Formats: sequence, structure tokens, C-alpha cells
Amino acid sequence: MKTKINKEIRNVLEKFGDKYFVEGNVNKSKVIQDLDAYDKDLLSAFIENETIKENFAITINGHMVLQTNKLIELFEADEYWQDSFTKYSKKIGLTAGGKFIDESTDVVLDFPYKDTILKASMSKEDTDKDDLRPDEPFLNEVIAKEEIDVLLDKKILVNAKKYTQNGVEDIDHFNENDNLIIKGNNLLALHTLKLRYAGKVKACFIDPPYFFYKNKPADTFSYNSNFKLSSWLVFMQNRLSITKDLLSEDGVIYITISSEGGHYLKVLVDNVFGMENFIADITWQSRKSVSSDGLISVSSNHILVYAKNINIIKKDEFRLFLDTDGFKYDDNDGRGKYRIEPFDAPNIRKNLEYPIKNPNTGKIYYPPEGRCWRTTYEDYIRLLKDNRIRFGAKGQTKPQLKVYLKDVKQMGKGKASTTIWSDLTPDSILWSETGTTTNGTKHQQKMFGKVVFENPKPEDLISRSLQLATDENDIVLDFFMGSATTQAVAHKMNRRYIGIEQMDYINTVSVPRLQKVIEGEQGGISKDVNWQGGGSFVYVELMEKNRGFLKAIRDAKNHNELQKVFDFMLEEAEIDFRVDLEKIKDTLHELSLDDQKRTLIKIIDKNQLYYNYSEIDDENVRDLISDSDYAFNKSFYEEGEE
Repeated sequence: MKTKINKEIRNVLEKFGDKYFVEGNVNKSKVIQDLDAYDKDLLSAFIENETIKENFAITINGHMVLQTNKLIELFEADEYWQDSFTKYSKKIGLTAGGKFIDESTDVVLDFPYKDTILKASMSKEDTDKDDLRPDEPFLNEVIAKEEIDVLLDKKILVNAKKYTQNGVEDIDHFNENDNLIIKGNNLLALHTLKLRYAGKVKACFIDPPYFFYKNKPADTFSYNSNFKLSSWLVFMQNRLSITKDLLSEDGVIYITISSEGGHYLKVLVDNVFGMENFIADITWQSRKSVSSDGLISVSSNHILVYAKNINIIKKDEFRLFLDTDGFKYDDNDGRGKYRIEPFDAPNIRKNLEYPIKNPNTGKIYYPPEGRCWRTTYEDYIRLLKDNRIRFGAKGQTKPQLKVYLKDVKQMGKGKASTTIWSDLTPDSILWSETGTTTNGTKHQQKMFGKVVFENPKPEDLISRSLQLATDENDIVLDFFMGSATTQAVAHKMNRRYIGIEQMDYINTVSVPRLQKVIEGEQGGISKDVNWQGGGSFVYVELMEKNRGFLKAIRDAKNHNELQKVFDFMLEEAEIDFRVDLEKIKDTLHELSLDDQKRTLIKIIDKNQLYYNYSEIDDENVRDLISDSDYAFNKSFYEEGEE
């Protein structure tokens, strides 16, 4: 696909006759040589071109400076006249400064097509038909800048509805406190959210398609098998980058992943969020049964946890809910219940190693070896006089500290989380206190009478994550919505939420589940949070353009039906301009039905899957939108600018 930049570069070079061409092809080496030598004529010609100046020049102290390094990178790229080019090696590995790791010490992750945008426009329903996957280009972030800007522009939203306890109603206005569910491609939907939600999302929990070295029934990302790992990494990088923009400065992201892709993803997220913002790699026990299929039974997954800015997060607020079960003692002195904690602590400080005399027995106590007392001697005397020191139930042992429930509540949340839950041995790093996927499956069966998702995440896993990172009314995002577990938990915990899903099951599983939550469904964490029902959410769809043709092609049952789709495409669809339509018309009938479908899918312009908001007042687009949806878009976008 020749882009505007591509054409303008060629136009500039053609001004020099054959100087930069060999048999009609650009002599990249000669161009690079002259750019590197700051050839005045070539630089002047480039900087006089408005398109090139806009994309490759910067102004410094009133002077225009051409970024020749970017132009050189462009010309060094493989097959740069195609917008699927990439400046990165067709080899996956760790690199530093553009060289592989054995040549340097500063590490970044390199993989084929790292500097590209991958939409993954086809759903799993489509990719199940391997021979019908679209030939979607990887759009490079430099040479295809115009196409990317169009691709990632905010989209028109249609079929706006609000779900409440009273039912479903069409709406023409969006309130900032509304929960939001979007049907459509998640990359494009994320960019659609940017105007209104940039810097406002407190937590993101995603369970993305996992990378598997070998194809498995659970492999949900079957895309571009030639560079499967690189495709998956590009796919993740594109979505993580925009997610970072949506997160608040004290925002946190949780990403579940298997061991096969976890280590690649860890380095990628280090690159996007910064290694310094890494919080934890939690291992979660996702199954309790033992499988004999492999050398080792895989029973756990990773949860990578990152902050947008770890220095902003207050550690006293990044805590689990307070567990009150341990506050079982009460001296009936009006101060309420308390729990007992050791008065010694893990440290060696000489000023905290003073002797303590048991006032009941006269026995002298020192801190155990390798430890010290928790306070200075002066503070100990103050605590003793305030009746906050105890010497065992019968007053016969070493000192203990009374911690009152009312004091802990005043401090905010409860205990800090670790990668070890309290019911496990110190050698373990499993979140096995939370539910396994088995719990999630049982919950599905109870709600829908059948299993609609393989390996769903249980609600208490999401709850644990949201306890740490959010408070009531904070915004939670999940753009791999699936069965809506994240949204259900956020709803029950009184968090605002955003969910994105492009699959059709959003209307048969995801939305119905949230309706059940509004009705007061009692599965998952409902009893823990005393959930009684209530609340609401708004549902919208990205307005389909070419994406509707993809579905029509797929669903055509015979040649006649497909011909009708093709005829309609010729009138209404955005066709890739590289296609020779006359040739297609003349030869399409000679192909088998599957080959015809494959051909029609390939000629569709994948950058025009949905209508952009900038088109909403075009006469031919406005006629397709209801008055209420038109008003909803104006409310969503224009009020979002305020």
C-alpha cells in the first residue's frame, strides 16, 4: 500500500532525474549516502515538501531542522515501499541500541514488526476459518502515519442503550458516572475513549489471548503464523501503549499470562511502562487438579502488575480490605476489640535491644536473636502505662502488643499483599487462597446452565486485585471483556467500569451476565460484599463500515449470495486502492466459493472497518444514524472535551 509519505518521497527524488533510481527503482544506498553527507540539494528538496516537513522536521529556536536520521531509518527498512515494512530485524531477540544483546548492556525487546500497528480486526469466530483470515497489513508508525491517524481516530457510537433494574431504554446522553460497555475492535475502541478518559482510569485488569509455542485448543490468538510471537507482541504493545495513556498517574494494570509468553511479555511491559514501575509478578494457582499430559502438570499462571508511576502510589492505600477476624480480644474497657502481635520485629538495632521486665513474674526478656523490640524504651513505657502491652493471657510470658480495631480502621485499609497468601507456607508463591478457574466455571454453570467460556477467571481473583488498587467510584477498565467477570466484580464493589469486546457473545453472555448482577445475582463475591442488586450500565457499538462486509462474506452460503455481497461492496464498501477491480470482476466466477470469499476479504480496506466521528455530519453518514445516537455522540465527545 503506497502511502502519502511514500508518494511524496518519490516525487522529491524524481526531481533529480535518474540520480536516485536504478531501472525505475529507488537506489536506497545512494539516498542514504547523500542524507548522511547532508547533501544540500537533497535536504532542501525534502524540506520544501510540506508532507515531509510535517513528518520529518522540527523547529528549534525558529529554525527548521530536518530529522535525517528518521529518513535514513525509513530507507534502511525492508521493503519500505510497502506500509507493512519494519525497521526491526526479522529475528526475535533482546537488543540494545539497535544491536543484539551480546554487543551491549542496555536491554530493550526487539521483534519483527515492533514499530507497527496491528488491529487484529478479525474475531476468533472468523479466525477459526483459517483460510478466510484477512490479509491485514501491519501499518508502520512512520511511513503509514496518515493511515494510522485515520485508523485510530475516534469512532461513531451507535445503538446506545442503558440497562437498569427497570429494563433497557434508548438514550441520547452520556453521564460521566455511567458504566460503559463497548462492542467493537478493542484497539480502536481504546483510542475512541482517549478524549474522555485519558488519565482517569485507576485500574486495568486484562486476561488477553495467551501466547503458546504450540497450537492448543485454548490458543485464542491464531494470527500470522509466520511470525506468531512477533504478531502477538505487536498486538499487545499497541494496546498497552494506549492503556498507559488512559491510566491515572496512580493507576495500576494487571495482566494475566501463561509461562510460555510471560517472560516475553514482562520485557515488553518493562519497555512500555518502565522497569521502575514494576510492582510484582504474582503466580496464581489457576487449577488444583493434576494433569498427566505433560512432563509437569501446569497449575498456575502469572499476573504481571505495573504502576503508571510507582512513586505516586501511597503504600498505605495499596492494601487489602481489613480482615477483622483476628480482633477477638476485648478487655471491656471501652476501647473495643484488639488483636495480639509480637512486640519484637525482624531487625538488629542496638537502641532497641533493651531488657523488659515482666511486672507479674519479674522475669527479664530480651529480643530473640536477630531481632529487636518494635519501639524505643520510652515508647514501650508509654504503651505499658496505656495498657497496650500484654504478657500473655495469664500474664506469664514475654511482651505482646495490643492492636485495636478502631485504630487500624482509622489508618485506612488492612494488610499489605504479598505473593504469598496467609494460608500457605513461606516457600510458596501461589495465590491459592483465591478461587481457581474451576470456581469460575461453576459460577458460569449456575448463571447460564452451561459452560460458555473455557478457563474463566473467578470473581474473587478480580476482587483481590481491585481491593489493592482502587476505592469506591474509581474507574476500572478491561478491554478483553469476555464473560464480563471484571465488570461484574467492579459493579458489585461499587467501582465504575469500562468493558470492550468485539465478539458477538457480548450480547449473549457478557451483557446478560451484567443484567443478572443488576438483578442481584448471588454468585462469586456477592455474599462477601453483601450484594443486593441495583446500578446500571450503558451499551454502545462502534458503527460498522467495512466490518459488516466481512461478516456478510463469511455468512454467504453459495455463489449467488456472495455475488450479491460483492455487488453491494462495489457500491458501498471502501476497497483497497491497489486492487484491479476489473480483473476481479472478470475472474471471480472462476474460483471456488472459499477462494471467492478469500479474495473479497482481501480487497476490503481494513483501515475503514468503522465510521470515524469526523464523518458524523456528512450527509450520507448522518442519514444512517438515529437522532438519539447522534445526540449521544455529541454528548460523549463534546462534553468529554470540557
